[in-house]
Amino acid sequence: MTAPATPITQDVLTLPRKPVATDGSTNLVGLTRDGLRDALIAAGTPERQAKMRAGQVWQWIYQKGVREFEAMTNLAKPYRAMLADHFVIEVPQVVRREVSADGTRKYLLRIAGGHEVETVYIPEEGRGTLCISSQVGCTLTCSFCHTGTQRLVRNLTPAEIVGQIMVARDDLGEWPEPGRNPKDETRLLSNIVLMGMGEPLYNFEAVRDGMRIAMDPEGISLSRRRITLSTSGVVPEIARAADEIGCLLAVSFHATTDDVRDRLVPINKRWNIESLLDALRAYPRLSNSERITFEYVMLDGINDSDDDARRLVKLIEGIPAKINLIPFNEWPGAPYRRSSNNRIRAFADIVYKAGYASPIRTPRGEDIMAACGQLKSETERARRTERRAPATL
Repeated sequence: MTAPATPITQDVLTLPRKPVATDGSTNLVGLTRDGLRDALIAAGTPERQAKMRAGQVWQWIYQKGVREFEAMTNLAKPYRAMLADHFVIEVPQVVRREVSADGTRKYLLRIAGGHEVETVYIPEEGRGTLCISSQVGCTLTCSFCHTGTQRLVRNLTPAEIVGQIMVARDDLGEWPEPGRNPKDETRLLSNIVLMGMGEPLYNFEAVRDGMRIAMDPEGISLSRRRITLSTSGVVPEIARAADEIGCLLAVSFHATTDDVRDRLVPINKRWNIESLLDALRAYPRLSNSERITFEYVMLDGINDSDDDARRLVKLIEGIPAKINLIPFNEWPGAPYRRSSNNRIRAFADIVYKAGYASPIRTPRGEDIMAACGQLKSETERARRTERRAPATL
């Protein structure tokens, strides 16, 4: 019997989702500035005041982390009451928070419909990186990725994307103290990587709007150069990401021949290595100061030979790039093994001598299944466990 073809493109219809909160009110989180202004006008704000009121509310939500309208003290009490009647400020619910021995934090978050996604905060010397998800599950079925074994349920909304940032800032106690200039605060969350569950470029508009909120200078205020979007190679959307988001780009590359990449990253069957590299060479923001990051998971006997390393540097010739070598983070039932440390170092040395930075990523949060390629919602794990469990009499 022939196995069903591996899905290589988005296989769900994405319907517009109104930003409705659990109680039926409109959730202000995730609205663009124009969307927030329009919502305030629809609720009765005079049009001539709407831009100013939207700016005030925006700062309370994204700069100060306020969740109650009553705390917005530069707004008149009747106006605060009107806001409370029509709107809420709602972020995903934390179902579980786990802290690794190395300080990595993993959050299991529940969103509308009872679905769950995972978000990971990774503290490092001088920086803190939040790995956020863009979809519930994933459609790409990359064979080395634990998330890829979970079916795609739906895209996240802008509120659910930016809400992950807000939840992490809550947990880190990072919102500024009352009366203090936010720019004077220590930034524990300094970087964002769109490398969690899902393919960001298959949820383009929501990711774009969420990142514009994160970059807004009167709110969370993260530089676009502190945000990295990782794609498996959705070629038609790559140039659009440069124009409409403007963040840094990473590519889940992982192989140097189409035959191997077809197996590891099935989207390669639609957009092969040549077409992907052509799109990267044409990337509007490509420069020595904004290099493309090539992510390359090291799989024992699959893609880690000296010949692979030499092919890799030949393929990316002329592209300002760095190569992140990722020791495979094993998960229960994984079909691959991690390359040996000696093999990874030999591979890195070839890449480095060819003139490319080739850092070897230190696995983080493995003890809580928070490492790269290990994210998967707890409900999906539980469902699979139940299906495998023997029936009882």
